Amino acid sequence: MTINEITRQYVRNRANYLCEYCHSPEKISTSRFTIDHIQPRSLGGADDANNLALACSRCNQRRYNFIVGRDLETSSTLPLFNPRQQLWSEHFIWTTNATKILGVTAVGRATCDRLDLNDERYRGERSIQEARNLWVAAGWHPPVDDPQQTEI
Repeated sequence: MTINEITRQYVRNRANYLCEYCHSPEKISTSRFTIDHIQPRSLGGADDANNLALACSRCNQRRYNFIVGRDLETSSTLPLFNPRQQLWSEHFIWTTNATKILGVTAVGRATCDRLDLNDERYRGERSIQEARNLWVAAGWHPPVDDPQQTEI
């Protein structure tokens, strides 16, 4: 089934035009963000708004059809962060320089690892941390509705 334009716009507005996983702002992206199925269609997920999240292409590609991740601190396998059921600010914080997302809960850490929210494993192209650094310098990041940052 195809997601209609009204639902797409609802999801985009609800997310305040931020990726619901890494909180990158869509306005500085070269392409429109995608509508992600929190419970993937391939695993029985529906097209209703409660199963949809706005995702940058980077997070969407890394999330793929995964619904769990591993918390490297506890070695537990846990469900990934669900923006329809959980608050971003309860699971993640920004470093002081706003270039890195830290998972402060097991779910947050598992999501950071699975979605590689800080480019810990990928090299060769511009890292998301380098991009965030430019966004901070331009005054576009972090989003104003993000939680307080912490010192690292």
